[in-house]
Amino acid sequence: MKMINTNRRAFMAGTMAVVAAPAILRHTRAYAATPTLKIGHVSPRTGPLAGFAEADDYILSAIAKRFSDGIDNNGKRWKIEIISKDSQSNPNRAAEVASELILKDEVNIIVAASTPDTVNPVSDQAEVNQVPCITTDCPWQPYFFGRGGKPDTGFDSTYHFFWGLEDVIAVFLAMWSEAGVPKKVAGLFPNDADGNAWGDAELGLPKPLAAAGYTLTDPGRYQPLSDDFTHQINAFKQAGCEIVTGNMIPPDFATFWSQAAQQGFKPKIVTIGKALLFPSVITGLGPRGIGLTSEVWWSPSHPFKSSLTGVSSAELANGYSQATGRPWTQPIGFKHALFEVVASVVARAEDLDDPAAIIKAIAATDLNTIIGPVNWSKGPVKNVTKTPLVGGQWQKDGDGVALKIVTNAPAPVIPVTGKLHLLA
Repeated sequence: MKMINTNRRAFMAGTMAVVAAPAILRHTRAYAATPTLKIGHVSPRTGPLAGFAEADDYILSAIAKRFSDGIDNNGKRWKIEIISKDSQSNPNRAAEVASELILKDEVNIIVAASTPDTVNPVSDQAEVNQVPCITTDCPWQPYFFGRGGKPDTGFDSTYHFFWGLEDVIAVFLAMWSEAGVPKKVAGLFPNDADGNAWGDAELGLPKPLAAAGYTLTDPGRYQPLSDDFTHQINAFKQAGCEIVTGNMIPPDFATFWSQAAQQGFKPKIVTIGKALLFPSVITGLGPRGIGLTSEVWWSPSHPFKSSLTGVSSAELANGYSQATGRPWTQPIGFKHALFEVVASVVARAEDLDDPAAIIKAIAATDLNTIIGPVNWSKGPVKNVTKTPLVGGQWQKDGDGVALKIVTNAPAPVIPVTGKLHLLA
């Protein structure tokens, strides 16, 4: 298999948010005895979301090895070529490289991961160009409703697997209820696709928190990469908040958490989505990283194995650590699962020269992967299927830190590995 990694390159004039002729109007691939199927891959290799792509090299290298002999489809062996491009953590750049993959590289399938800033613009380009697309690592509501999706119709070419806001809310509430702290919650929601979804009055956290008896203090949306959270901290202190929650990028949380210490704000629980997923972030926070909590999408303790290689979650995580010298991170499992689904689709599609046949195979997927079952027939809406979610806390582990699963109430199949401790 041939794998191509590209950095920023000169792009055709007038590229911003390119909307071009549908892919069905592109030149048809010339017939070859051993045809090649091209897979486009977009992720944030650089920029503030780069933690989500930390394992890209490891996963893509392993997938390249696995795909090196090609994939059989209807008695014919297909070569697989993966072309990977960096979104630079920028939605406009994500749209540009997706359009380049579709129109210049003429990929047959495009995959993407890592927050709405990546998956939404990539999916939009795939949808308008009628190119089969599979995405992950983004709660389904900002993916679906953030793109104008309607539950009764959905999309034609784009499919997504991940958990939803209802799942992360259930996980957070389970952690907090077990801790027994006062039900006063501070909300930190940026003015971006994730933050607007999490803080949405109807679809986000406010309603279910109120229904569970929690009082949410939401000072309003802040701009990403803000350097001053004094307004928010003062509001939280005045309200007597003992819990902090929300969805932030790592640099924003680091700024907030430092200023909270400087200004004497000492909550008992801090449960933040996105920012607290990665060991590198926690290590960078020093001693104040210990005890922070977050959602856990995937871990070595997850009782699943790869449909592509047969390795367990623990084996995949350990293999990454041994190869890189770094601790495992949650996106490893989902990046691997993307290519599990791709391999299954390529093997099952009735006609790999026909985008409609590939899309039909995606929709018909019923696959047990390293992150759990992927089956789009189960909803919750068209084009979306959900994956299990639990809650974890960063705790001391020898000279380092480890993410312990402290609640599995929403997904009992995943074992608990630690007990929640309040912040000092």
